[in-house]
Amino acid sequence: MSQTTILVIDDSATIRRLVDSTLSEAGYRVVLTATGEEGVECATSERPALILLDHQLPGTTGFDVCQQLLKHPDVRSIPVVISSTLRKKAYVEYTDLPNVVDMLPKPYTEELLATTVANALDTGSLIVASQLQGTAIPEVIDQVEEYDLSGLLSGFSLREIIDFLNNGNKTGSLQVESGHGRVSFYVANGRVQAAVSSGIDSTAILQTLPETLRDLAPVLNMTVGGRLGSEMDGLVELLDRKVLDPRLLRMLLRHQATMLVRFCFTQELKGFRFECGKLPPPLYRKLPLDISLAALLVDGALRCDECELPEEAADSVYVRRKIRGQNLDRAGLTPQQVKLLGMINDPISISELTPKMGWDENETRRVLHGLCLAELAESQARGLRRLVVAFEADPRAGAVLRDVLSSDDHEYSGKVVRDRLALQLLLKRSRPDGIILSLQTDDEVQFASKLYQRHSAQQHELKWIFILPQVDGEDEDSVPPALRECATVLHRPYNSEQIVATLESAFGDAQQPAGVEAVSVATTSC
Repeated sequence: MSQTTILVIDDSATIRRLVDSTLSEAGYRVVLTATGEEGVECATSERPALILLDHQLPGTTGFDVCQQLLKHPDVRSIPVVISSTLRKKAYVEYTDLPNVVDMLPKPYTEELLATTVANALDTGSLIVASQLQGTAIPEVIDQVEEYDLSGLLSGFSLREIIDFLNNGNKTGSLQVESGHGRVSFYVANGRVQAAVSSGIDSTAILQTLPETLRDLAPVLNMTVGGRLGSEMDGLVELLDRKVLDPRLLRMLLRHQATMLVRFCFTQELKGFRFECGKLPPPLYRKLPLDISLAALLVDGALRCDECELPEEAADSVYVRRKIRGQNLDRAGLTPQQVKLLGMINDPISISELTPKMGWDENETRRVLHGLCLAELAESQARGLRRLVVAFEADPRAGAVLRDVLSSDDHEYSGKVVRDRLALQLLLKRSRPDGIILSLQTDDEVQFASKLYQRHSAQQHELKWIFILPQVDGEDEDSVPPALRECATVLHRPYNSEQIVATLESAFGDAQQPAGVEAVSVATTSC
């Protein structure tokens, strides 16, 4: 099966070139003819989805061609758009012809051509069917329908619109317009159930088909447009007879949705409209995807061309992005991909994350790219904030530390824990730039010594800060003799200003402040 075919019947070579260039670029298959006789022959052999017909033709008119088309049962229901320089005068002649659905006045722009064709494909077959059955002809052919929700995507992201619909558990069709065509998402039960397109070239979708689905390429050409017809009815019948493997067909429909979602999230979009209660075609109702937007975006990132991936800065790290009202559904993500989400609660680089995941760097990079498109993650420059983790058992002192590390008034951020197990788990999940440890008991000193030996060997640039009790006039003696390598001491009691000053001293971001000292920490095993 071929992609959506448009038949052009026009004796002007200039018009044929314009239409061919514009519509081919938009993803349509264009068939060009210069005479009425040739056009009728092509219509019967090609069975196009739409005919773009010139009013004035050599030896005949578009009116006569339309009448000839109506005599052929196989093509009489094909919608026709009349093109003429006579505008409304010419169109009056066609009002009684049931296969004429719209008028395209010459000269026309590429944008008007693309819009007229897209609208005719959407509603033309319904108009022709109603007129052939004797129902009333619409007073305005291109009348704008009322939608439950519509607008421009200049003020909203597509993610926001889909999240809004899924969070509200809405059922219906979300149509998204781009400069190259239209994509329709069918949502229900808080998830994406199907995605089809009009006017988008299926070549890119075919090229990314996994090897296991290659044999179904002809089926994809049929399903991507979401059209109704005998071919689609045949697919449903084959499913009912268990001739087709529903598992493979669902995988194909997921791949189709994946690439259409990626198309929408990587192209400039114009507008959207949501039709509540509109159901997908029968095939998609039999094989609903029931999948999250995040899973489709990650799938797309894993299958896209290398050149489509964003360039990474050397100091890039990734962290979870938390947006109020965001849909956090993860249906369709693999357990490993869900695990990765849990590992980016604190900033972490691809090189740090890859060995923890057991993947290669390319897979890690692609999954993170998909999560960024879903706005579940974001990339930052590591140099923007220094990550610090702190162990402070004292609740009041811990609250002061927590306030400092959650403030945006400086370049330090991080987390505070009150027990050693929580600290060890935190260090497994993240790669901090600095560690703050409370050393009040011999037990805490031994714990700090072991921790230092383990992590300093892996990360030489790691900064250490020890919280020690104040000893009047005996600051040097207050440092445990078992700890002698470079560290910075913060004495109790301390306030937020002293914490920031200590951090600046430890990282070399400022002159060493009064009351803060650099000390040595031993590497001897405890």
